[in-house]
Amino acid sequence: MSIASRPRVSARIALAGAVALAVTLHVPSHVQAVSLIQLSSDPYTNPQSMHATQVEPDNFAYGSTIVTAVQTGRIATGGASNISWATSTNGGTTWSHGYLPGTTVYSTPPGTLSAVSDPSVAYDAAHHTWIIASLPLPAGNTGPGVIVNRSTDGGLTWSNPVIVTNQAGTDKSWIVCDNTASSPFYGHCYVEWDNNSQGNVIYMSTSTDGGQTWGAARTTANRATGIGGQPLVRPDGTVVVPIDDASGSLYINVFRSLDGGTTWTATTPIARIFRHLDAGYLRSGPLPSAEIDAAGTIYLTWEDCRFEANCSANDIVIKSSADGVTWWPARRIPIDPIGSGVDHFLPGLAVDHSTAGSSAHLGLVYYSYPQSSCTVLTCRLDVGYVSSTNGGATWSAPTQLAGPMALPWLPPTTSGFMVGDYMSAAVVNGAVYPVFCLAHARSGSVFDEALYTASGLAISGGTLSGNSEQPVPFATSDRPLPVGPATAN
Repeated sequence: MSIASRPRVSARIALAGAVALAVTLHVPSHVQAVSLIQLSSDPYTNPQSMHATQVEPDNFAYGSTIVTAVQTGRIATGGASNISWATSTNGGTTWSHGYLPGTTVYSTPPGTLSAVSDPSVAYDAAHHTWIIASLPLPAGNTGPGVIVNRSTDGGLTWSNPVIVTNQAGTDKSWIVCDNTASSPFYGHCYVEWDNNSQGNVIYMSTSTDGGQTWGAARTTANRATGIGGQPLVRPDGTVVVPIDDASGSLYINVFRSLDGGTTWTATTPIARIFRHLDAGYLRSGPLPSAEIDAAGTIYLTWEDCRFEANCSANDIVIKSSADGVTWWPARRIPIDPIGSGVDHFLPGLAVDHSTAGSSAHLGLVYYSYPQSSCTVLTCRLDVGYVSSTNGGATWSAPTQLAGPMALPWLPPTTSGFMVGDYMSAAVVNGAVYPVFCLAHARSGSVFDEALYTASGLAISGGTLSGNSEQPVPFATSDRPLPVGPATAN
């Protein structure tokens, strides 16, 4: 499809309650119409930030509740004015929203931080507590290094921050909780981060009381380095953490804990990364998006160009493991034909936790360019969606959710134009609720970028199958030499 024929967001906007805005997309006949809901916006006016901007969302669902968190008021050099939250307690029908208290000097009540970044969301079923983890950016880069805000009323009000670690130089934090009642570590929550000032050494910390207190920061057995880890918990309580190497673009490792976070194994390489640098000075990269099904099978996705001639564009690839130890070869998700020139990146994977194995239901959201060979002025950014009802063996045809967006509509950062280093999706009652940042044309220096979801995307069966690597084990001798550590605030 040519750039000119890509659908544009309609100017017709209807109020849907006090918070959400419903937006109707004009789409080609072969793509279903999608109703979008705006979840929050940027209310801040501090001169350090670019307004009105929201970037880098995460969400998590438990029962009929969905909680989302997103950077709000992006600052070019790192972080944002605050973290916004948006919560639905009725399966996405209606939403409440607000802004975390006690974080930055711009929050209400004010905190002491100059900025905050990298939000991620978890639910602790044992303690009936929602938790948003984020990365503080204090003046002078002196502690705290990771914080969490807690909610014990279903994600509708939030506590002041609790400190996870006082380390300086922290980056790319993520959180997960063990919600399997039969697990020996039911109610354990785990936060992962890396320390950029130490060359991206990986750390983990554990809470056993709903995030009120956190244990000592622990490294892997080999004191490994990395960035972009996404911890997952299997039904038996084993924690599995896929993570990029310290450069963020050469290979993916995995490490585990078998004892509730008391100790962590050495990292093991499971995949090479073949990266196409996305055009237009867009901030992106092959950080993994990982999820788990009811049986404990892990699904891992990232942007990768191994199947394209001369690495000319990125596909989204998927790799899975039944136990976190043995991994199937990477497979290409067939969003577009090989050689189409479409560039796909920044995936957000969702898995229906009530399904498993060959019947596992998967939903994938992603950003894309219709043509990978574009420039700052010609690149057009879209948001797309595909799904699978058989564990990723075959996939549905793609649905366009939003776009096209011009890159100058996005806030510039020291690493490029930004929608986020990641986005997310969650499953509620069998439907997928993605969260992504959608921009419209700027009005002078004022941006128009906000957080959206789609109204309950169906997970449908499909017949499109992707290419697979040859089933050979990852050879450690093939591992490329590491380069300088990445940073991604």
